[in-house]
Amino acid sequence: MMAPERLPEPELQAAPGESPAAAISVATLTRTVKDVLEGAFPPLWVRGEVSDFKQHRNGHWYFSLRDEEASLRCVVWSRDTRRIPAPPDEGMTVVALGQVSLYAARGDLQFTVKTMDAVGDGLWRKAFELTRARLERDGLLDPARKRALPFFPRRIAVITSADGAALHDIIAVTRRRNRLVELVLIPAAVQGEGAPASLCAALDRLASWGGADLAIIGRGGGSREDLWAFNDEQLARKVASCPIPIIAAVGHEVDISICDLVADWRAPTPSVAAEHAVPVLADLQRTVATLGRQLQGGAADAIRGGRRRLEQAARQGGQGARRLVERRRLQLGRLSGQLHALSPLATMARGYVVATSPAGRVVTSVSAIAPGDPLHLRLRDGAAETRVETVRRIEDPTDGQG
Repeated sequence: MMAPERLPEPELQAAPGESPAAAISVATLTRTVKDVLEGAFPPLWVRGEVSDFKQHRNGHWYFSLRDEEASLRCVVWSRDTRRIPAPPDEGMTVVALGQVSLYAARGDLQFTVKTMDAVGDGLWRKAFELTRARLERDGLLDPARKRALPFFPRRIAVITSADGAALHDIIAVTRRRNRLVELVLIPAAVQGEGAPASLCAALDRLASWGGADLAIIGRGGGSREDLWAFNDEQLARKVASCPIPIIAAVGHEVDISICDLVADWRAPTPSVAAEHAVPVLADLQRTVATLGRQLQGGAADAIRGGRRRLEQAARQGGQGARRLVERRRLQLGRLSGQLHALSPLATMARGYVVATSPAGRVVTSVSAIAPGDPLHLRLRDGAAETRVETVRRIEDPTDGQG
C-alpha cells in the first residue's frame, strides 16, 4: 500500500498590528480606541473645577476639568450649548454630563459634555443676571415704562398651557369674581426647549389679533428647569413690547423670572393675577350706584350754584343798567342844553328874525337886497312874507380897526 500524501500546512496570518507586516495606521488605531472608549463607558456625570475656558468663534466651548490629582480636556459642541444656561466662569466647580471619547485626529482623550450645571445655582444665576443686565441697559426694567392695568377689562387673553393648572385657576377666579369678563386662551408650551419660541409665537398672535384689553402670561409652579423658559431674553423683549398691558404670573411667590421683571405687573401666582385683573361685579355695581348718587348730588349743587350766580348777575346787571341809563340821561341833558343854546330858535326867541330870499338863501347883508324885493321872514313862532321898502346901511363900528 502506498503511504497517504501529506497536505501542506496553511500559513497563519498575523492579526492587525501583531507584526511589522500587519502594522495598522495611526488613524485606524485612534478610531478603534475611540470606538472602544465610547462603547465601554456610558454617559457619566463628572465633577471638577473649570480651567482654561475658551469659546471658539464657531460656537464650541473648550476647557479642562481639574481636581487635585488629574485634569480632563472637555468640549461642548455648539449644538449642545443651548442646554447650558451660561458659560462657566474660570475656577467654578461644576458637574458635567458627557461621554468619554478620543479626538481621533490627535489621539487626545477628551470628555464631550452634553449638559452642565454649577454646584449650587451658579450657572443659572449667572445666566439670569446677564440677561437682566442687558434688559436693564436697554431701559426695559424702568418702572416708568410700565403701564397701568385697565380698570374694567372686558376681554383678557391668557397665554399658558391649555391643560395646565394655571388656566384652571384663572378660569375659576374669573367666574367667581365677574362672569361678564371674557377669557381667551392663546395656548403655548410653558416648559422644555421649545417653550420660549412657543410663547413668543403666542405673543405675536396676541399682537396681530388686537382684540384683548389685558393679557396674562405664565404657568403654575415647577422646578427651576421647568420655569426657565420665562427667563429667555427674546421672550422678555416680546413681553416688554406687547401692545396691551400684560401681567406675568410664573410659578409661586418665591419664583422670580425675567418676564416678571419686564411685565407691567407681576403676580405671585396665576390665581392672584386673575384677582388683580378682574374686578368683582358686585363691587362695580356698588361703585356705579355710589357714583350715580354723587353725580346726581353734584348736578343739583351745580344747578343751585348756577341759579344763585345767575340771580346775582341779574341784580348786578340791573343796577349797572340803571346807573348807565342815569349817566346817559345826564349826558343827554347837557347835550340838549348845549344844542338849545346853539339853536336859531333860541336866538329868535330873544327877538331876532331870519330873512331869506324867495330862492331860500339867507339874507345877511343889505347888499343882497333892493327896494321892492320880496323877503320871507322866519320868526320864533311862525313866518311872514314882506317886501323891502327901503335899504339903509348901518356902519359896523369895528370896520377900520385892526
